[in-house]
Amino acid sequence: MTDVLRRGRASLAFSFLAQGATFALLVTRIPAIQDRYGVSDALLPVFLAAVPVLAGVGSVTTEQLVKRIRPSLLLRCLQPVVLLALLGVGAGDHLAELGIALAAFGLAVGGLDASMNMLGVSLQRTYGRSIMLSFHAAFSLGGIVGASLAWVGAHWHLALWVSYLPVVAVLLPATLVGSRWYVDGGSSAVEEQERERAQGQGIVFKLLLPLCLVMTFAYIGDSTVSNWSAKYLKDVLGSSEQLSTVPYNVYMVTTLLGRSLGDTGVRRFGAVAVVRLGAVVGALGFAVVAVAPGAWAGMLGFTLVGLGLCVLVPQTFAAAGRLFPNASDAAVARLNIFNYVGFLIGSPLVGALGDAWSYRWAMLVPMLLVLVTLFYARSFAPQPDRYGGGHERPRTADVGRGSNGL
Repeated sequence: MTDVLRRGRASLAFSFLAQGATFALLVTRIPAIQDRYGVSDALLPVFLAAVPVLAGVGSVTTEQLVKRIRPSLLLRCLQPVVLLALLGVGAGDHLAELGIALAAFGLAVGGLDASMNMLGVSLQRTYGRSIMLSFHAAFSLGGIVGASLAWVGAHWHLALWVSYLPVVAVLLPATLVGSRWYVDGGSSAVEEQERERAQGQGIVFKLLLPLCLVMTFAYIGDSTVSNWSAKYLKDVLGSSEQLSTVPYNVYMVTTLLGRSLGDTGVRRFGAVAVVRLGAVVGALGFAVVAVAPGAWAGMLGFTLVGLGLCVLVPQTFAAAGRLFPNASDAAVARLNIFNYVGFLIGSPLVGALGDAWSYRWAMLVPMLLVLVTLFYARSFAPQPDRYGGGHERPRTADVGRGSNGL
């Protein structure tokens, strides 16, 4: 493998890590943000819902932008915007300033998520073997780092901008330097020309729909853990407040572990088998949570959820790249929208069912939705002439073109 590809892979992994840390620093300090700006409990859901809605708009816009500029250039421009928007969230004083900062964060993060995964899919195609899970493992690692830094800020009662400024000061120049080595595109000039022509021909949404549903179901499960695990342990299973903070951290650690090992599993057993196993393990985790007699059993359930769900999202992006090899950027951008659809549906759905019925029974809803993934697992199968599932190329013939600055 050439040095160009190795540098491209490392720089993109660092971009995923930086985004994971940035996102964790935002979502784990929501109570502090609410206190700083005096956001009422009634208004807070509006602000929180606006971010994924605008992120969806950003992802749609990205699909159009990459017809004219390379995803690497777009990613290089958007990552500083996301970091500065995070700093803006922590540095403002008025509600209008919070709204502007969150709007900028949402729009930019939609394009950032889409362009990062576009580059990941194209790099995997160039490598000729599964590497997509390693990028999302870097995101999970960044999330653990960001959540840990957020805990430090909360523990020492630091102002938000004091917590955010050192992180932005380190990550912003580091990501800009790393962006010099992003790698774009196909593995040959002919493939690149075919890809550019195909981007304008559109995507057959009927073929993409199963992957969109899997993406939605995965993020409904993910948002259930991130938004309700602490409340579930404390209010339903009777844990202490300190213990109730553990499940999400365990979930992130198991997500990192599963993604770190997942590429090896895909190379050996194929994407279909890995996706099916992930769906079964994730559904089993929600079942354990629903019937858990106590806090420790509940944490075991959330651990299983993390091990299962962690493989679904990266493999969904990879499958879209295989399904539309000459229009992968457009496919990834459209698929990325359903990331935010799942996030928007999951938390309110579980909350409404929990209030109206029972939080134990509410946990069965993401369980059933994750199990539906089994019916769509065949959509993850590679074509006979493409990499994956026993057809991976042993080495790369060419490296494509690199991005070396603006």
